[in-house]
Amino acid sequence: MASMRAAKQALRKEIKRRVALLSEQEKQRQSSIVCQKLIKHPKYVACNRIAVFLSVNDEVRTEEIIKDVFKLDKSCFIPRYDQSSNHMDMLKLNSMQDMTTLPKTSWNILQPAEDDKTREEALSTGGLDLILVPGLGFDLSGKRLGRGKGFYDTYLQRCFRNPKGKPYTIGLAYKEQLCTDIPIDDNDELIDEVLYEEEQ
Repeated sequence: MASMRAAKQALRKEIKRRVALLSEQEKQRQSSIVCQKLIKHPKYVACNRIAVFLSVNDEVRTEEIIKDVFKLDKSCFIPRYDQSSNHMDMLKLNSMQDMTTLPKTSWNILQPAEDDKTREEALSTGGLDLILVPGLGFDLSGKRLGRGKGFYDTYLQRCFRNPKGKPYTIGLAYKEQLCTDIPIDDNDELIDEVLYEEEQ
């Protein structure tokens, strides 16, 4: 286990270094391409209930996607991370305007407040059709390198137990985040697909 942790840590460091070299403009350009790919994706077109992460600086920008979700009148859910554990819920976001009122956590992530009990929680009200998954690194066989807290892995395991069944999962990546192979252990859930800018 220790060697697995060390391998993951080394890879996290390397990917962070690669992404840090990208200009804001380049991040925006790749994000735009990934966003267009997603919007045309049959799983996205068909979904009604979608979970989207609110991107931080080293992740593919998701704001355009969220705008599109509201334009198409789909239900949009966003993560609320419990910083004291690896528990995460997907709570309903009501509008773009709603997003601007969310508080920021100490990790600099926008999310519904801990004491916000009014929002619909995805798994207790009909599950999800599609989850967009963040990550530091991805490989093309569906392995994902997260930040080491296990939020998404734990959440996906809860989805499997939900009567609705497992949602389709898509990772969004800069091409600098792609790896040939990511070391994983038994707790790491595979994702179905990764969208990124493919070389022409």
